[in-house]
Amino acid sequence: MRFLLYTDIPSKNVIDRLKKVMESYDISYDLVISGKSSLQTKEMEYDIIMVIGSDKTMLKAIHELNSFEVPFLGVSKENSVSFLMEVPLEKLNAALGQIEREEFHIDECNLLQANLDEGRLIALNEIGIFPSRSATLMKYDLWIDGEYVWRDIADGIIISTPIGSTAYSMSAGGPMVMTNAPVFVVTPVNSLDLTRRPLVISNNSTVEICELSSRCEVEVIADGIERLPIKKDIILMKADANIKFIRLEKGFQAYTRLLKKIKLAKELMKMPPSAKLVMKVLEYEGPLTQKDIIKKTLLPPRTVRYALSLLMKKGLVKKVPNLRDARQSLYYIKV
Repeated sequence: MRFLLYTDIPSKNVIDRLKKVMESYDISYDLVISGKSSLQTKEMEYDIIMVIGSDKTMLKAIHELNSFEVPFLGVSKENSVSFLMEVPLEKLNAALGQIEREEFHIDECNLLQANLDEGRLIALNEIGIFPSRSATLMKYDLWIDGEYVWRDIADGIIISTPIGSTAYSMSAGGPMVMTNAPVFVVTPVNSLDLTRRPLVISNNSTVEICELSSRCEVEVIADGIERLPIKKDIILMKADANIKFIRLEKGFQAYTRLLKKIKLAKELMKMPPSAKLVMKVLEYEGPLTQKDIIKKTLLPPRTVRYALSLLMKKGLVKKVPNLRDARQSLYYIKV
């Protein structure tokens, strides 16, 4: 059995732990550290792609490796699991034992595809369409299966998969959808028209966003990882390929994991608007410095510092040293 190990944690301690566990099972492997390797994967070379980190790490791996045949195994750096992270790092040894005994099943999830003149994007969680500058409105027409739905003025619009329904879409007011539901969710973000509510549509539908206009350039963003400028219209639909995840539990405990998101939503409801905005930005952009957060939210530095202190106090956001600049820290959402 041959593994590809992918991580964005350049910690010698973590990497040494990984190597020790892999070698104890006599598993051959290649190691890729996000952004630090030019390894080009060939799907037939690996039996499993193991991603070590957070949900964001998994999304990075999916976009960087572009592999749709080899199953992914998510290993969380925290002592917890999530929709994409199947096992904590401290339990990896037992998990590999299960895999060796073939005590697992494959869970296939739909991907979302966005087609535009500038290229094609694939997303596991969501495709977001937003002005490139924060706190800027955009206008757009929404069409579904060739039928006109509405003209809207909003901060943006999100089209999400069931897994993505509990990510940015949920924080924008969208519904939580069970992962096996054959649907997509269309969520307008901060629309000026209160009648523009989230829509749950068939995952066989085709969504068109047309007549886009804004004071600045509008971008399409896939999973907060890849982005392209939009010059004209954009068409979204279910991708031909699915993504495969290894599940070690007899039945994927989707509802149990959903409860964690419900708890997160309850905590956010108690927060001031500034903290909610910072949370949204971190959720969509990934780890950021305080300077980056100020730039993207347009909030005063003092307000950002206060919002971050509240989020960290509640255990929703974690601060780590920035390895590229020891004078700064990175803030990210704790899974």
